[in-house]
Amino acid sequence: MPPATSLRDVHARATHGTPRTIAVACPHDDDVLLSLDRAAAAGLVRPLLVGRRAVIEPLIAQLGLTRFTPEIVECSDDTAAVETAVRKVRSGEAQMLMKGLVSTGTFLKGVLNKEFGLRQRPLLSHVAVFDGYEPDRLVFFTDVAMNIAPDLAQKAQLIENAVGLAQALGVERPKVAAIAAVETVNPEMPATLEAAALAKMADRGQIKGCVVDGPLALDNALSVEAARHKGITSPAAGVADVLLLPDIEAGNVLYKAIGCFKSRPMAAIVVGASAPVVLTSRADSDETKFNSIALAAAVS
Repeated sequence: MPPATSLRDVHARATHGTPRTIAVACPHDDDVLLSLDRAAAAGLVRPLLVGRRAVIEPLIAQLGLTRFTPEIVECSDDTAAVETAVRKVRSGEAQMLMKGLVSTGTFLKGVLNKEFGLRQRPLLSHVAVFDGYEPDRLVFFTDVAMNIAPDLAQKAQLIENAVGLAQALGVERPKVAAIAAVETVNPEMPATLEAAALAKMADRGQIKGCVVDGPLALDNALSVEAARHKGITSPAAGVADVLLLPDIEAGNVLYKAIGCFKSRPMAAIVVGASAPVVLTSRADSDETKFNSIALAAAVS
């Protein structure tokens, strides 16, 4: 199968094989249910809804959703619902996990629980994806929701997690841009120092399976023309597959700017767990939630 170069390609990959069961914690939200209805109709998933039946069933009726028959596990408490959904994935009854209308803190506490959680790698991270152009490709960026101020070692792990997701979608050797405000090393800007260190670490095989360069400003990483205009020669300049953001503020602002201005279709999942975890913002549209379910299904 050729590499996925768009979310449309991700959708196509997600349809291969039988539908996967997705355990959804607290699906008490219109957009969550709409996205699940669409994903079930497309043959991507079988929804397993864990939460309050008295909320879920009236919402399904109100929205007129008829394309899946809801399987509901009653849980009146959010914490209990998260635990039950995580355990369903841990046991293999479900192959994916999704966050509904529950706080991110409560949800991640369940995912990371030492007794029944899903941690597989030392660091879990959030990776978002959007369609890039010229050249056509998927652009992965991290971290926008979990790791607040990663240090150098954690940034190396963030790269490895994002690269693993890209490779699962057929991008054989992803090009990673370590993003900063400028493309030159400045001792007064720690992000530029760490970007340069990460690039050298990749050169020496400490970060494997990818090419890393930085520091690069966002425009130089995404636009060949911008890189050419600034005279930047780099294997990642203008053609980056993965963007490593310097901290959660930069990542979150980029993610929400893309969403607010509707400049690109998006998807997002948590990687580093034993199964894909769909973790979107409560403000994300049903389109982004659907794309995220498709992304999880494509790599599950």
